[in-house]
Parts: sequence; C-alpha cells; structure tokens
Amino acid sequence: MNKLELISALKNEANISKAEAAKVVQIFFDSMSEAMARGERVEIRGLCSFFVKEYKSYVGRNPKTGEKVTIKPKKLPFFKSGKELKERVDR
Repeated sequence: MNKLELISALKNEANISKAEAAKVVQIFFDSMSEAMARGERVEIRGLCSFFVKEYKSYVGRNPKTGEKVTIKPKKLPFFKSGKELKERVDR
C-alpha cells in the first residue's frame, strides 16, 4: 500500500473528500516526522513504533581501495513492529 492507496482507503472508510483525506494523511506523516526529528519516539499501540538510533563516529574501510575512512556520527530512523502486528502477519 502506498500513500495514494492510503488516502483512497481513508476517503472511502470515513466518507470524506479526497482532498480532506489527503490532508489528514499529510498531517499524520508530518507530525510523525517532526517528532522523530526532535528525537522523540512515535508509538502506535498494537501496530508499531518508530524511533531514532544514534551512532557514534567510527573508522570504516573504502571497499574499493581498502583505505581507512572516518565515518561521522549519525542518527537514523528505525521501525519496530508491535506484537499484534507480528501475530497478524504470521497467520
């Protein structure tokens, strides 16, 4: 399912216009993105959680040349499925 399919499903289920459904979906995703940008965890009970992992700087290697390269510290978003979602998918 992609974003357009989600908008269409919301439109049909809530009996609202496509523009209203698109706005709701956009607000939802924007709110999640902003929270994660602030380093906050986003949890949707029974479905999943999103969180940010911080990685420290480390020394890696360039796979072509083999030379050492310093990797800068970074933050990456992660997704963890909830127990109910895992059970539902594994039927």
